[in-house]
Amino acid sequence: MTFRQFAYNNVLRNKRTYAGYFLSSSFSVMIFFVCALFLFHPGLRAEVMYHSAVMVLWAAETIMYVFAFFFVIYSVGSFLRSRKREFGILLLHGMTEQQLRKLVFLENVGIGAGSLICGIGGGLLLAKLFLMVGSNLLGVPQLVFHVPWQGLLLTVGAFSLLFVLISLCTTFLLGSHRLIELFQAEMKPARPPQASLVLSLLAAVLLSTSYLLAATATASNVLIRMLPVTAMTIAGTYFFYTQLSVFLIGRAKRHLAYYWKKTNLVTVSSLASRMKENARMFFLVTIISTVTFCAVGAFASVNRLAGEFDLDYPVEIAYVAKGDGGTSDGHLRAIRAELDSLGIAYDTVSVPIPLVEVASSHPSSTMERLPLISFTDYKRLLAAAGIEVSEREPEDEEALLLLGSEREKPLLAQRRPVTYTFVGAPELSVREIGVTQHVAIPENLTLTAGDDREGSFSGLVVSDSLLERLMTVSTEEGNSNSMDGFTGFYVEDPRLTRGLAAELTDNGRMSYEMDQPYAMTVSGTLYEVQRTTYRALLFFALLVGTVFFIAAGSFLYFRLYSDLAYDRRQYGALAKLGLTERELAKVVTRQVGLLFFVPIALAIVHSLFAFRAMQSLFNFSVAWQTVLILTSFLLVQVAYFFFIRARYLRNVKKAIR
Repeated sequence: MTFRQFAYNNVLRNKRTYAGYFLSSSFSVMIFFVCALFLFHPGLRAEVMYHSAVMVLWAAETIMYVFAFFFVIYSVGSFLRSRKREFGILLLHGMTEQQLRKLVFLENVGIGAGSLICGIGGGLLLAKLFLMVGSNLLGVPQLVFHVPWQGLLLTVGAFSLLFVLISLCTTFLLGSHRLIELFQAEMKPARPPQASLVLSLLAAVLLSTSYLLAATATASNVLIRMLPVTAMTIAGTYFFYTQLSVFLIGRAKRHLAYYWKKTNLVTVSSLASRMKENARMFFLVTIISTVTFCAVGAFASVNRLAGEFDLDYPVEIAYVAKGDGGTSDGHLRAIRAELDSLGIAYDTVSVPIPLVEVASSHPSSTMERLPLISFTDYKRLLAAAGIEVSEREPEDEEALLLLGSEREKPLLAQRRPVTYTFVGAPELSVREIGVTQHVAIPENLTLTAGDDREGSFSGLVVSDSLLERLMTVSTEEGNSNSMDGFTGFYVEDPRLTRGLAAELTDNGRMSYEMDQPYAMTVSGTLYEVQRTTYRALLFFALLVGTVFFIAAGSFLYFRLYSDLAYDRRQYGALAKLGLTERELAKVVTRQVGLLFFVPIALAIVHSLFAFRAMQSLFNFSVAWQTVLILTSFLLVQVAYFFFIRARYLRNVKKAIR
């Protein structure tokens, strides 16, 4: 038998331990390869959303690759620790350390090569199905089966490099080669694990505080609280497994009526040791699962923003000429000519938008220019879009914030009212009394006011008489307030404007802040880009989330089987003391159930509070998405638990027969 055959047989003999790692690696390769098929598919290049989809897919590829790197390192390190007794036997029989490193290198390269082949093979078998599902999710025409050589080369090159590099790094993961340490590696510590009361209380305080901050977050402070809450949750989770759980189990042992009842003695006695030993694995699974739940749930919720598109863009083609805008007449003629050539019926409405210098009562405010629009013009724009206005006209000393997007409503609703004094007419001032109920002019078409913390808006809606007085004062005093002009083209079906005025916009938008004499939006093009971008994000979250979740299940799998030899000896000894197969099944179910469901349960709690904080950013409820996502993942975990429990129980029962 050659050395390579010996390494190959070694992998086969440990196939049960390596199965979860092999399947997870193969699945990661397959998902990476499928993403590459979309990334380089020629049929996607012709779509309007190509650039945004490419950015999302590249992000997915990068995240999956980085995660796969750390997943493989952790997995290989765990397998090496679980095989220390085997390595001790090999060294005892004359194998040199150099040969041992070579053996581990060949094993890892072999498993990596097998994962790469199986992953690409599975991707090729399921490529057509993935292309069909992905096309529907992205909202593009069905993509034909095509395997671009760039995608195949990227997958083979990236994962070949990954597996070879990590196989070379196994020298640093082998650790001590002292025979006594290698042979005692599988022995469990005799002393029961101890928990620090201070660190246990710290875990409880960190988790409670992070939950409280997440539950009480508002639209104005949720982004500020995000980083500290995340840091406290991660630290609290780690101390929960290493300290608080051990402390609580120790307290449970003091309740003798419960501790001595039936098989509770067997279950609880080793539970503290298992929690302490598996703390890092529990911590990883909890954090990975939380990230998975939140990512999929967040993008599934964000996808609903496409339903508010009509509210954000009531005008199908909106054009704003800055100042005198010498090129505006030519642009407007070109837009009309394009609409006429396509036979698209449209109505136009034009309103002036004066830019007035103001000083506000906001503590951090300086002199700024604000767009103003009269209440009559506000109603005209909405009437052209078929929207009835039920708001009352502001008084001369009042103003409404002109809503630029529905997503800004939660922030603007909590904004402290500000009073504005007009430069050049200090006797005139207005106070904010609220926000307009509708969007009349889409965002990014005027000078944006406000900020990210308190919400941004597109200007002020004031009474007709106040605006007339301001213009009169400005004319009399010779002030040079600039005047923008808004022109809206209203079309019955927004989809008809998809791709119109492409030479004037970048994917349907030309923002006011850009160095152009005009600003413009085309709702048909923007809708296509936004819809497909949100769908691409959801597609990305589902793919990456699935990889994360499978990896989390693999951590549980090989951690469970790494303890199999010890568990067999333990249950064999208990069988000699009278433990029946039925009682054994009950004990194993409890212990495996805790291994599987404690991290998932804590991840679900983390996710619920994260969704509660995220709810403050949206105008709509995310409860349905939350329940659907968490229930789906929980059902998958339950099915996986019953499958692993049956296999593990069958292996453990061999020790008592």
